[in-house]
Amino acid sequence: MHHRLAITGIFALNGAAFSAWYARLPAIQDELALTPGQIGIALLGAPVGLLLAQPVMGAVIARRGSRALVAAAPVYVLAIVLPALAIDLPTLILAVVVAGAVNGMLDIAMNANGLAVEARSQRPLFSSLHAAFSFGALAGAGAAGAFAALGLDPLAHLLIWSAAAALVALALVPHLLVDAPSGVATGSARRLAQPSRRLLVLSAIAFCVLLAEGAVFDWSGIFLAREAGAGEGAAALGLALFSLTMGIGRLGGDAASERVGAAALARAGAAIAATGLALAAVVATTPIALAGFALMGVGLSVVFPLTLRAAGRDRTQELAAVSAIGYTGFLAGPPLIGLLADLGDLRSALSLAIGACVVAALLATELREPAASGPRLPDGSRSRRGRRR
Repeated sequence: MHHRLAITGIFALNGAAFSAWYARLPAIQDELALTPGQIGIALLGAPVGLLLAQPVMGAVIARRGSRALVAAAPVYVLAIVLPALAIDLPTLILAVVVAGAVNGMLDIAMNANGLAVEARSQRPLFSSLHAAFSFGALAGAGAAGAFAALGLDPLAHLLIWSAAAALVALALVPHLLVDAPSGVATGSARRLAQPSRRLLVLSAIAFCVLLAEGAVFDWSGIFLAREAGAGEGAAALGLALFSLTMGIGRLGGDAASERVGAAALARAGAAIAATGLALAAVVATTPIALAGFALMGVGLSVVFPLTLRAAGRDRTQELAAVSAIGYTGFLAGPPLIGLLADLGDLRSALSLAIGACVVAALLATELREPAASGPRLPDGSRSRRGRRR
């Protein structure tokens, strides 16, 4: 049980750190006098950092297991301060590259460790781990709104937040499950060179879903402030509501997928997410936009956890590939939205995320799982309790 509590805490800390600095993007943008397109260029540094970190990440997982990389959590929560230290566009890009590299390592490792804990427990719990991420993001976004309302600048806020999070992370790391080295990096590289159709579809779902999720993380605050006329405190509520409804949805995700099946649940969820974001973009008033982001959180809540579970169901090598590609969507999509916003406006640019949700809904059939299968055990066998997908 302590392994589950430890990895749950890591998921929550990741969400709290991520949302903290993303929620302060409007203030950082104002301080540096950047356009939406320039913010988009800066945010492209995150996927660059991820791609630079991937070879190291895979090699360490292959040699030492996922816990070695989950130990990067204290480093990441300190790295979130870097964007607030930027003095111009180049330094902001550099800060985001570093933050993206460390977070990319943590993201893949914590998901691998979470699936290992699920296998050890012999019961589904992976969606609940992602719920912890969402509730952590809710805490981070809510605190950001409170700090902003009090007039605290992004640097002071993030220094306080990251120091507290680093202390918690240091306390959690010793209690993580020590999983066996699995050769994830080698397997993933081979499969990326000759990907199967299933791996391509799962990767596409992950990419689309996290692109849409990243759009909310990066642009909900700016959208509410610039397009819907919300104050800085209210602007942070979009991400907070999104994270709250996503967390609630993920708490019930494991049970819901057993009742209706992973494919049907993911298809409905992606369609609901597209509807919520379209509502926010078309009716750009503060109350309606907040409701749209909340609806989007409900819809997206289960899709990514179900996709990762499907990727790691038969071959753990696929988990790193699908997670990495999905995370690239999370980081690369929002900058593209920024560039589109410079060409038109932010409301129309969000159609990219709406379309991504639609594509994810169309591809969700690939998440269907044989009725006789169940969670993988540490020895590679299945539990006797089947799960309908």
